[in-house]
Amino acid sequence: MSKLVVGPFNRVEGDLKVNLDIADGVVTSAQVVSPLYRGFEQILQGRDPRDALVYVPRICGICSVSQSVASARALAAVLGVQPPHNGLLTQNLILGAENAADHLTHFYLFFMPDFAREVYANEPWHPETLKRFRAISGEASKDFLKARAEFLHLVGIIGGKWPHTLALQPGGITKTIEKQEQFKLRAILNAKRRFLERTLFGCPLEEFAALKSESDLQALVQAQDSDFARFYRISQALNLQDLGKAYDRFMSYGVENGCQAQFFKAGLYQGGHIEQLNTALITEDVSHSWMRHTTKPLHPFDGQTLPATDDNGGYSWCKAPRMDGQPVEVGALSRQLINRHPLIEDLVKKYGGNVQNRVIARLLEVALLIRQMEDWVEKLMPSETFCHHHDGNFPDGEGFGLVEAARGSLGHWLKVKGGKIENYQIVAPTTWNFSPRDRDNVMGPLEKALVNAPVRAGETEPVAVQHIVRSFDPCMVCTVH
Repeated sequence: MSKLVVGPFNRVEGDLKVNLDIADGVVTSAQVVSPLYRGFEQILQGRDPRDALVYVPRICGICSVSQSVASARALAAVLGVQPPHNGLLTQNLILGAENAADHLTHFYLFFMPDFAREVYANEPWHPETLKRFRAISGEASKDFLKARAEFLHLVGIIGGKWPHTLALQPGGITKTIEKQEQFKLRAILNAKRRFLERTLFGCPLEEFAALKSESDLQALVQAQDSDFARFYRISQALNLQDLGKAYDRFMSYGVENGCQAQFFKAGLYQGGHIEQLNTALITEDVSHSWMRHTTKPLHPFDGQTLPATDDNGGYSWCKAPRMDGQPVEVGALSRQLINRHPLIEDLVKKYGGNVQNRVIARLLEVALLIRQMEDWVEKLMPSETFCHHHDGNFPDGEGFGLVEAARGSLGHWLKVKGGKIENYQIVAPTTWNFSPRDRDNVMGPLEKALVNAPVRAGETEPVAVQHIVRSFDPCMVCTVH
């Protein structure tokens, strides 16, 4: 048996390394290490609750809107306020725009460039992939960066700026959308639709969103020459549907309601069935973290973020969140499975969670999101209220805010006492997916997914490991607080 340390990873937001045990050409055990401590939860202790809206977006420069929305919802729960119709729609729009931009950034800038690596030089698809997806200089990067800038312009119209907007508030959003701005939002979404249909999917969004099975997907790919088709052909050639399987236990918070039925449904998928979600069963284990150990795993309302002052046997700053004592995978694959999308149900039934299915679910979600965002824009009522303001006086109490960020389930748990923050705990998507072992020595989802990954002779940065890690789209700065 040999040991290998992989990292730091490039094209990843934040710091990450992975310790691997390797025998007979495969990974036999993995430890996922988050080496950067951040301390946001400690910074917030004792502050005015409204300060959270200033601090938490700065956790991350990629998914800051998700952090803002989760914080605003936690504050709203303490205050007992509910955003008006327009406030909910605009919160959903700005979050949907960020999520879609993140999914596309992952595909074009983080994931696909790995297939342009020299290790694949002898593959028949490599020359085209190198030309199209090579990091920074590839044709796709140039095409996508223009489209991404326009996407984030939508966030700017609603939130004033991106990242770190202060427009998101417990009672809605401080920016009102006028008629002419509603027209701009329509125009931006129309432009995004054209880019996606011509470049990424090679077909109308409705056609891609309506796929019901793997055979439907294969028939579509055979008839086109899109970026998605290029990915799918590479995936089939490399059998990515067999790579990176974790526990096949998936969770989604849902909660994106658009004033009507939930766009994302809440639930827990395990044993082939969808169960009702109970967030009271969430705990955080710190037995393998560089944190002061607690007598038992704690619910986030009672959670502690206290760095250990000596060597306590841990190997990561990341805590180990668990749902009813079990690790769960979060992200677009979880959302679309719990939403009962027939294509994702078919793919998971056949192959489980894996590298290929995580990427397909993200891109499918982009097609679904754009169509939903078009509907949200049409439902805006410019002449009506966008925010219910409050006087800033917070009663003693507790509340939590749940969001489905691009990378998965994000939750903020808040306690207020004497008008100040008594406790603030954050569990981010990558915290769920990249967790260390718990007190029962059960691996986190990524650690489990890395077991049996192939390692080629002489590899110091195994390409299969790279694909598995990137399939979860890690955001490491969100992972540790």
